[in-house]
Amino acid sequence: MNIVIIGCGKIGLTILSNLVSEGHDVMVIDNNPDVIQETNNIYDVMGVCGNGVDCAPLKEAGVNKADLFIATTDSDELNMLSCFIAKRMGAKYTMARIRNPEYNDESNTFMRKQLDISVAINPELLAAHELFNILKLPSVAKIETFSGGNFEMIELRLRQDSRLDGIRIADMRDKFKSKVLICAVQRGEEAYIPDGDFVLKSGDKIGLSAKHGEIARFIKELGADQKKTRNIMLFGGGRIAYYLARKLAAAGIAVTIIERDRKVCDSLSEALPKAVIVNGDGTEQELLLEEGLMSVDAFVSLTGMDEENILMAAFAQSKNVPKVIAKINRDELTPLAEHLGIDSIISPKKTVANSVVQYARALENSAGSSMETLYKFMDGKVEALEFKVKSDFPMLNVPFKEVKLKKNILVAGIMRERETIIPSGDDVLSAGDSVIILAANQRINTLSDILK
Repeated sequence: MNIVIIGCGKIGLTILSNLVSEGHDVMVIDNNPDVIQETNNIYDVMGVCGNGVDCAPLKEAGVNKADLFIATTDSDELNMLSCFIAKRMGAKYTMARIRNPEYNDESNTFMRKQLDISVAINPELLAAHELFNILKLPSVAKIETFSGGNFEMIELRLRQDSRLDGIRIADMRDKFKSKVLICAVQRGEEAYIPDGDFVLKSGDKIGLSAKHGEIARFIKELGADQKKTRNIMLFGGGRIAYYLARKLAAAGIAVTIIERDRKVCDSLSEALPKAVIVNGDGTEQELLLEEGLMSVDAFVSLTGMDEENILMAAFAQSKNVPKVIAKINRDELTPLAEHLGIDSIISPKKTVANSVVQYARALENSAGSSMETLYKFMDGKVEALEFKVKSDFPMLNVPFKEVKLKKNILVAGIMRERETIIPSGDDVLSAGDSVIILAANQRINTLSDILK
């Protein structure tokens, strides 16, 4: 597809990198010539220097022929206006980055309709939603839900004393009562879709899938369950902290936010009357201890500096805080955080990139893609995709034991009306089913792509 991106900041460049790797033709627009030059050199894409609401650079970038136009500048208003202009110039679909909490759901919906914006993306809100899900099940490193929450998939690091160490996957059903499927394993830099003979080892990062509730039971069987989070400390009072604290307060969870900027503290105090807002430098260990670090159930580092987030998350880890999460945007720092024992890491730019890739793949299928959801696991090496099964799928009602799938493909779950199925060789796909597919080291656009 022909895609135009305005704004080459962290979010814009991450989206660009993902779309280029997907094989799309991408043009970029930015008002900084140095940024355009650097982007051209790194990603080998064409760039235009100019303002996102100026018709001349938009025309030069070929907006009139764009299948998708994405505005990711730091200004919500500029993003919305540039999408409006791009649509009037001929772009088929538009996507705007809209971050300001003042644009609530009602006003957001109104503006999208009036400006004919196809999709609005909010990186901070998406990251807060991801964090909230992790904090609901604190034993896991990552959790995603499918089919309206009826099916769950988690990422979990096996500790040295894990009951799964040395277990052959085929033997799990005899050893554990919970019905879960180990659908992916990352060992070192390699990611696998394991078969029944695969033997798990301590240090592996595993992907587990199950219907709602089974994963919690399985973690309890492993002896790895943690008590529910009731008291959380957030380091950094930016937009993610605001959205997350709002969700936590609504769930009856106590929240303390440490923020060094006095004006931000005043704003948060007004917007979050149930939260405790502390004006101070969260890098000062004594301040964190005075504010009750050692008594909280979880600590989340959310400042704009990755290094700060890693260091203070490691400090919280050293004080035996049960759950520690760090926001890290620079990929090269993730291994360092994991080496320090910080398994739960969120990256808003990656979360947004996943959403954009999902949308682009859905648009790419001229017949109308049935893809509902796309998540990435195992450092991006494994994709989990949800499809709606159509009546023209060539292997309808054929038992899986007779279906030839491509290598490193797994059917992880089926949702049929209100029933959730962890499939065996005798199960089949029926029209109208929702099906979860795991794919390692390859790209899947449609459900038929899983077949040999």
